[in-house]
Amino acid sequence: MHALVYHRSVLRYVLGQVANRFARKHFFAGLSPLRCEEVDFKPADPNWVRLRVLMCGICGSDISLLKGSESFLMEPYASLPAILGHEIVARVDASQTDSEFKIGERVVVEPVLSCEPRGLPLCPACAAGDYNVCTNFLDGSIAPGAFLGYNASAGGGMAEMTAAHPSRLIRVPDTLTDEEAVLADSLASALQPVLTSFPKNGDRVVVYGAGILGQHVVRILRALGVDISITVIARHQFQADLAKAGGADTILRSPSRQDLASAVRAKYVPTTLGGGNIEGGADIIYDCVGSSRSFEDGLLALRAKGTYVMIGTAGSINKADVSSLWFRELTLKGSATYAHADFNGKRVRTYDMALELLGSSDFETAGLLTHTFPLTDYRKAFALSFDKGPSGSMKIAFDLRAES
Repeated sequence: MHALVYHRSVLRYVLGQVANRFARKHFFAGLSPLRCEEVDFKPADPNWVRLRVLMCGICGSDISLLKGSESFLMEPYASLPAILGHEIVARVDASQTDSEFKIGERVVVEPVLSCEPRGLPLCPACAAGDYNVCTNFLDGSIAPGAFLGYNASAGGGMAEMTAAHPSRLIRVPDTLTDEEAVLADSLASALQPVLTSFPKNGDRVVVYGAGILGQHVVRILRALGVDISITVIARHQFQADLAKAGGADTILRSPSRQDLASAVRAKYVPTTLGGGNIEGGADIIYDCVGSSRSFEDGLLALRAKGTYVMIGTAGSINKADVSSLWFRELTLKGSATYAHADFNGKRVRTYDMALELLGSSDFETAGLLTHTFPLTDYRKAFALSFDKGPSGSMKIAFDLRAES
């Protein structure tokens, strides 16, 4: 079968890292250890459900890997070579006779390789339903690695076929198209932090970044009916337009500190050096970028005892002034993919809720999936993912339905 395989090469990783410093928006396919290859299909476990892939989205973590910007501390939580891809829509191709999944059914794959897929007794986190912070990602019957698509044993969805543990499959309702269902993973990644840091009616909220995660956050907040003010910070005009269509009240494009203070109804306080401070501000910042600037501006734009939520993953934050963190007693929170969360007094599986939202008339999906490519055009697909501005690309996915 055809598959996009990422090989272990320290030299190529470093070369790609250096090249990206000089040309951040260019995908250096020749330097990358990623190749489209003909490989044998090998499920991680014979009891897993065999899947024929229909579509697989490109995630920001895939881009970070190819740019060489992943944290070195995360190296143990992946194993190589690996078939990339964890935003998977597939059709069941074969399963055990006693499986609840039947051949032909459409499913999405929750790619977390926690205790249950590894054949291990549940750790305390998994027993509580918080398998996104499992303590056994390095142990068990399959190779080390936290997620399908970054694991030498468990191949991802950028291939004609893959396999998954039955506990990680969720049926796709007939009312959803493949193009809508492929948004489930990115939506769940945005939904988890929103549910665990949910605003109150009357709150002022800032969504920093208007890529796919930021777009999802805006739509989630509107679909769940909370009465709040939403300010979105966008880099590109097409992102700003899409955020407005999704329900944002105020859009800022690369704002100054004065602009940011005005948007969150706060006071701008000049400083001799450092660009100025902000007094008062937003109740919650959802940082969907994870850069030094978004981190520092996010802390500055919060009122005392406000909450900063990092959704866009960051390997390192350089030279950010964090004095607001202690001076205003802010709460700083991270978010790791998805599992379960509490909402309206109930314990919900985030991936299930993401599919429900995608099927809701209150959640607008138009314009979120902008480009699809066959697997063999991976160079073009990743090139557009690196440089979103000229193409207006939001979510890009590989379409394998012709192969299927």
